[in-house]
Amino acid sequence: MSAQPVRDVVDLSHPLDDDTPVYPGDPVARFSPATTIDEHGYNVLHVRMGSQTGTHVDAPYHFLADGARIDELPLELFLGPAVIADVRGRAPHTAITWADLAPVAGRLAPGRMLLLHTGWDAHWGTDAYFDHPFLDGEAAERVVAAGVRTVGLDALSLDETVLGGEPAAGFAAHFAVLGAGGVIVENLRGLDAVRSTEPVVSVLPLRMTGADGAPVRAVAFDVG
Repeated sequence: MSAQPVRDVVDLSHPLDDDTPVYPGDPVARFSPATTIDEHGYNVLHVRMGSQTGTHVDAPYHFLADGARIDELPLELFLGPAVIADVRGRAPHTAITWADLAPVAGRLAPGRMLLLHTGWDAHWGTDAYFDHPFLDGEAAERVVAAGVRTVGLDALSLDETVLGGEPAAGFAAHFAVLGAGGVIVENLRGLDAVRSTEPVVSVLPLRMTGADGAPVRAVAFDVG
């Protein structure tokens, strides 16, 4: 049986530069030449940033002291068919509940990713980006109960972001997903460009030894 052809490849990653927004308190990204062709005969870029910079994946170790590090996780968590839930139109700091996921709930199963399309990537680079919707803790638990182990969204965090403090509900969604041995993908973009109802998505992270997470080049493949 022949493989299905790839019709389109959609880039789901934000560009990384000195203006990349980061979670409050995280290291800011800085990029500067280490060598140049004019001076050294070749170009090398000096990269300084946190593990949670730009489009990235959280490993369980991000919140759990005994959780798996990014280099210890099975690659199957980072590559597979995805279910995209359209949850656009939410007000700032609004919780995404299980009822909001009802249109896709029947398609959630082991081996599938869940990607929340909030539309909040339109606010990238502005103060409004920190006011994103977030996944309710109960909804996260039900997603995990359905067998899903990879959950992503096109916003800064799966939980609410509160500048200068911790969200009222804590980090319930993070603990639900990471506590089940799953991973979280944050700062996606361009989900509106994905046409397939179940695209193959790759969020393969850098293999950074012992890390709590790592940047990714996230892409979706429209097949068929």
